[in-house]
Amino acid sequence: MARYNPKETEPRQLQRWADADVFLTQQDAEKPKYYVLEMFPYPSGRIHMGHVRNYAMGDLVARFKRARGFNVLHPMGWDAFGMPAENAAMERKIHPKGWTYDNIANMRGELKRLGLSIDWSREFATCDPAYYGQQQKWFNTLLKNDLVYRRESQVNWDPVDMTVLANEQVIDGKGWRSGAVVEKKKLTQWFMRITRFADDLIEGLTELERWPEKVRLMQSNWIGKSRGLKMTFPFADDIALKQRSGSATENAGVEVYTTRPDTLFGAAFIAIAADHPLAQEAAAANPELAAFIKSIAKGGTTQAEIDTGEKQGFNTGIKVKHPFKPGETLDVWVANFVLMDYGTGAIFGCPAHDQRDLDFARKYDLPVTEVVLPQGANPEDFKVGNEAYTGPGAIFHSAFLDGLEIEAAKDAAIEKIEAMGLGEGATVFRLRDWGVSRQRYWGCPIPVIHCDDCGVVPVPDDQLPVVLPEDVTFDVPGNPLERHPTWKHVKCPHCGKDATRETDTLDTFVDSSWYFARFTDPKSPTPINKAAADYWLPVDQYIGGIEHAVLHLLYARFITRALNHCGYLEVKEPFAGLFTQGMLTHETYKNAAGQWVEPADVEISAEGGTRKATQISTGETLSIGDIEKMSKSKKNTVAPEDIFDTYGVDSARLFVLSDSPPERDVQWSTSGVEGSWRFTHRVWDQFDTLPEGEIPCADESAAAELLKAAHKTVKLVTEGFESFRFNAAIAKLYEFVTTIRNADVEKTGSKARREALALLAGLIAPVTPHLAEECWTRLGHDGLIANAAWPKFDPALAQDDAYIMPVQVNGKKRGEISIPVGASEEQIREMALADEGVKRHLEGVSIRKIIIVPNRILNFVVG
Repeated sequence: MARYNPKETEPRQLQRWADADVFLTQQDAEKPKYYVLEMFPYPSGRIHMGHVRNYAMGDLVARFKRARGFNVLHPMGWDAFGMPAENAAMERKIHPKGWTYDNIANMRGELKRLGLSIDWSREFATCDPAYYGQQQKWFNTLLKNDLVYRRESQVNWDPVDMTVLANEQVIDGKGWRSGAVVEKKKLTQWFMRITRFADDLIEGLTELERWPEKVRLMQSNWIGKSRGLKMTFPFADDIALKQRSGSATENAGVEVYTTRPDTLFGAAFIAIAADHPLAQEAAAANPELAAFIKSIAKGGTTQAEIDTGEKQGFNTGIKVKHPFKPGETLDVWVANFVLMDYGTGAIFGCPAHDQRDLDFARKYDLPVTEVVLPQGANPEDFKVGNEAYTGPGAIFHSAFLDGLEIEAAKDAAIEKIEAMGLGEGATVFRLRDWGVSRQRYWGCPIPVIHCDDCGVVPVPDDQLPVVLPEDVTFDVPGNPLERHPTWKHVKCPHCGKDATRETDTLDTFVDSSWYFARFTDPKSPTPINKAAADYWLPVDQYIGGIEHAVLHLLYARFITRALNHCGYLEVKEPFAGLFTQGMLTHETYKNAAGQWVEPADVEISAEGGTRKATQISTGETLSIGDIEKMSKSKKNTVAPEDIFDTYGVDSARLFVLSDSPPERDVQWSTSGVEGSWRFTHRVWDQFDTLPEGEIPCADESAAAELLKAAHKTVKLVTEGFESFRFNAAIAKLYEFVTTIRNADVEKTGSKARREALALLAGLIAPVTPHLAEECWTRLGHDGLIANAAWPKFDPALAQDDAYIMPVQVNGKKRGEISIPVGASEEQIREMALADEGVKRHLEGVSIRKIIIVPNRILNFVVG
């Protein structure tokens, strides 16, 4: 028996696939198409085990669907622009381009070693001019269609990296990479009109039946459609306001948007954003207010930070009238928890029924008036403490709204405000237009020219791509394009006068918002080959991490709609199916100095049942920490190449696919991958020990049992792969291999064994493809199993002879009976009545009714 050697086998099979161009994909009208895509990687330099799991899943689906007769598109590319390359350029004094393409070359080699069924002829990187030049074309098309515009806005500014940051890139008020305290400043920025499609983006979620419900909910919450009231609180003293501010005020009051007009009688204050025009006007005449606004400009910007951070405010001295309480006024405060880009940039605070408002009121000793009474509470003594009441109830302390439930009270309040001429019901979205400007070099240049006479002029198509200059330096912070001596100086395409290029580049989310469409024909001279896109799109199965559930997926859905609007695409939804895989985790280890230690330098032993970790290089005893997501910062990563070299690629693939359900986290363990390695050898042993000659069947029943097990396994594995229950399907493969090992070839004969092994080879091909090819060859096939059809099962052989039916008495389980397939209801009743366990529960009672749910359950109703 020859020992299976993956180091020799795997390279050979890789070469066979490459020589035969097995995974080269063309359009084929004779076959149903299937487009499977994993979220493409950032070229950081090395793949990690998270990549192995993600791409092994996608490859299983691609190989499975290909064997099932689909024309499968399974491409790979690189999300290659972004700040890490610029940071590397500054640290290493190299150019981002060289660093990026070197990393791509390394990672391409590692991914090819993984045996992925990728059509590498479609490969591209987003930093290729051929890619971003096409992106520039459709950008200008969107600009012509008023889906791109430019305006001044307040941004998060990183003073070290000297670039705009998205809210999500600000952590505890600091830049996610530099760690510098983020500042608020106003810049003229480019925006995409995602809000134009807000309603459609919400409604489209209902059609995405093969998306996880949690992802659809996250997107819905992010878009944040809400029905409420937009109303004005009139100024209490217009003349005094004008004297304070030193200028006339355009509006007669403060306009607010609220989703809780039912709580207007509980209003205690008005809060406006720091960049609200009224705040800026008042600050111009009040140095203390100006200083306060400057101080809160360095606060948190994410919703979580705003909700949980300290509430800060400044009383402007301005007062407004309460619409429902004649003679009562509310103070106008500038508050750090109100954002200008939601609603009107102003809110009324009802402390009793909003936690942020309550925290603010307690800090500044403002009144708290309860106006929603929980069911069963006493209106005489119901009070909120330090936790606002946000649940259901009836309105009280609210005059004409008293006794109404919340929704009815909202309608009544809106109707009243509308009758008073102070506002109207309105629908608003939390979603804001997408700011796509970034003040950095390593990104797609925004293809416009600024002319003093002509204004903003799109770069003509025949002058695209606008290519990044390579003679730039990173010796000082900031955007090298801004200080380049020649690149930005051009002639205006319209009038021919001196003009300047736009030096901002696009947010890298733009690059990843359409790459799936470019994959359908990456060499097209237009951004999208419509015929190819019509054939391949939407992506049938998209696979990636839950961390991209909102921004990337939302932007991709928006850009698809924008490209549809502009005639590039027929589809509006890019991804018909979405699967979010779990993370790969590992124990963490620390030495006495508190430094993290890599698993490769750790030896685990057990003393008296207690696990002990020792650092191999020093002999020091280590503390064993939590099981956490693999990360470089905690050094709890495992290098894929080490696993490949030790156990083989197929063993690594098998482990990450079989250890747990694919949507859950996988805890990496050496014992786990060793178990997968042993299984690959057990599989090979069955093929390697197959007799060369024919052995007649000596026991027909043994042969029949083996084939029955084989066909049942095909059925169950097929169902498991179809439904993404990879680990459950692989568990059936383990059972089947045990069945084959235990089957005596002298009894079954070689014909039955060969049939079982042929089915096994086909079943393992999506999981351990190199091993499957070797097994296929061992069976005497000249072709590749990668080109073979998926194993078929005989329904008669795959069917169980019997099934277990629970038996209940008055709805309580009292036993189980084994029912032969095809048994009649009369036979089922007789078997249940004959069961000793059931009979004990029927003694002394009269059976009133027997209910049989076919193939599921039997229930005796007794009196």
